[in-house]
Amino acid sequence: VVNEFCERFSYYGMRAVLVLYFKYFLQWDEDLATSIYHTFVALCYLTPILGAIVADSWLGKFKTIIYLSIVYTIGQVAMAVSAVHDITDSNRDGTPDNMTFHVVLSMVGLFLIALGTGGIKPCVAAFGGDQFSEHQDKQRRTFFSVFYLCINGGSLLSTIITPILRGQECGIYSQQKCYSLAFGVPAALMVVALVVFIVGSGMYYKAEPEGNIMLDVCKCIGFAIKNRYRHRSKQYPKRQHWMDWAEEKYDKLLIAQIKMVLKVLFLYIPLPMFWTLFDQKGSRWTLQATTMNGYFGQLVIQPDQMQTFNPILILTLVPIMDSVIYPLIKKCGFNFTPLKRMTVGMFLAAMAFVCAALVQVEIDKTLPVFPSASQSQLKLLNMGSSAVTVNLTGNESLTLNAAQVCLCNVIFSQTKDLTSKPEQGNNEIRFLAIFSFLMIRNKFSLSSGSQSCEYIKDFGFGSSYTFFIPSTFVFGPNCQDSITVVEDIEPNSVHMALQIPQYFFITAGEVMFSVTGLEFSYSQAPSNMKAVLQAGWLFTVAVGNFIVLIVAEIAKLPNKWAEYVLFASLLVLVCIIFSIMAYFYTYIDPSEIEVQFRKKVDDDEDDKDKQQKPTHLNIKCSNIRK
Repeated sequence: VVNEFCERFSYYGMRAVLVLYFKYFLQWDEDLATSIYHTFVALCYLTPILGAIVADSWLGKFKTIIYLSIVYTIGQVAMAVSAVHDITDSNRDGTPDNMTFHVVLSMVGLFLIALGTGGIKPCVAAFGGDQFSEHQDKQRRTFFSVFYLCINGGSLLSTIITPILRGQECGIYSQQKCYSLAFGVPAALMVVALVVFIVGSGMYYKAEPEGNIMLDVCKCIGFAIKNRYRHRSKQYPKRQHWMDWAEEKYDKLLIAQIKMVLKVLFLYIPLPMFWTLFDQKGSRWTLQATTMNGYFGQLVIQPDQMQTFNPILILTLVPIMDSVIYPLIKKCGFNFTPLKRMTVGMFLAAMAFVCAALVQVEIDKTLPVFPSASQSQLKLLNMGSSAVTVNLTGNESLTLNAAQVCLCNVIFSQTKDLTSKPEQGNNEIRFLAIFSFLMIRNKFSLSSGSQSCEYIKDFGFGSSYTFFIPSTFVFGPNCQDSITVVEDIEPNSVHMALQIPQYFFITAGEVMFSVTGLEFSYSQAPSNMKAVLQAGWLFTVAVGNFIVLIVAEIAKLPNKWAEYVLFASLLVLVCIIFSIMAYFYTYIDPSEIEVQFRKKVDDDEDDKDKQQKPTHLNIKCSNIRK
């Protein structure tokens, strides 16, 4: 339980700030940051297959958890080191001089993390279940309840804490956003998880590896395909099912079980599209939050902290769904089957992206319009005590009063000014003054000898201001009145609270889709192939993250809201296809089928034995001669 809590804290904490690390530390654009993020998540859901094979066929669960946790910890440490900007910042300007070093080290770290977190994923829960004997059902259920609570608890705490750590400033020579601390704390927790797990070694029951059923399934399917291809001519009689071509080598019960699994895996084909949308809450939605206002009264929410709404809503919605919503639907006489729940869950996820698109439209309305390719931005400042008239060739004359600033786009020579809105919710502040000043957030102080003047202004998120302090400035109680402030770029005005509906819909969809899907897969799988379907389920998550890369690269839509609408439309289409597939699906009881099949096999063997026994004949002979 301790291992799982620390591992989930480590994984989700690192993942919460990962896309911002790509964009603002490694200086990647949003598309590349999103692509690498989803590639990493996809690898995390591919490696469980490898971990299950290694544990069941070679090392056993205990050693697999130990070795891969070490790999995991090394990966987290590599990520923390890669985020230390001072390592290659030789000129001490706050920016790494050798970005290749940081990129390579971070990619190595992410690969090791994907190998570690995915490899131990199928082992930890199963190893915990192994500690209970058959008559300890109550204790086993309690363990899994605590285990599930730790998963969500670790996820919730990490997505609150690591963005706060990221928001701190740290460094040896220059102060920058502290990504190294945000990655370092999850690394430390993995060390704690590993030490605690090893300390308990003497108390564990360690089952020996007994072979991997996934390998047996793959071999049986491979033999059936090969045997069918070998006997493809018309002279060979057709078989009822293509898996029946494996009967020459494999047990009929195994073949029947594989048929049941393949029937469920066929339903899995449309499912990756749900994960395509779901996992973008850690990439696109986090980047969307960076252009929004995070003030919740006295509380300031970081963009990556908005992800905490997901685990909070999960812990809230799961009991509500189980104890209120589903029983109420049942009382209304509606047969709300697992596949129908999953269909509704997919639709809710699509609605979440419609909400995200509407929010993006509102954000786009507030973004500044910068000069086009044929324009430049020119700032005119009258620092004198009387009005002046400015004449620019090809433009109308401008009159500037005393201590006035004019910002306008004109057809003029190229100048260097702000070309984008300040990122991460930061502020761009420029001073034109003859006094020394001390600047802190939302307040600066002017000083000249023993005299001083404080100016306070709420800068908000993502704004840009120019403060003009004229030569006629006089210290005194009303000294602020003579300071001219020009708002170059207005602060983010769209509130982060507008993201709450999309988080609600995506989480409600997750509860109805993911939780129900796991329950459905477990109920429809043969007793010895639960792990096979679990691996198939995790594989759909990996494929879904790869789809993000494909769609984003092919679509190349200039507007983010259009991309959100595209993903929502694709999921609605897939939802319709899945509902049709679900309509024709027949629910089964695998255990009952296995019992009937074993009985049939036993009866066939009895009949075969009877045919092979010698017949006893009573012959009456007469006149026998010696």
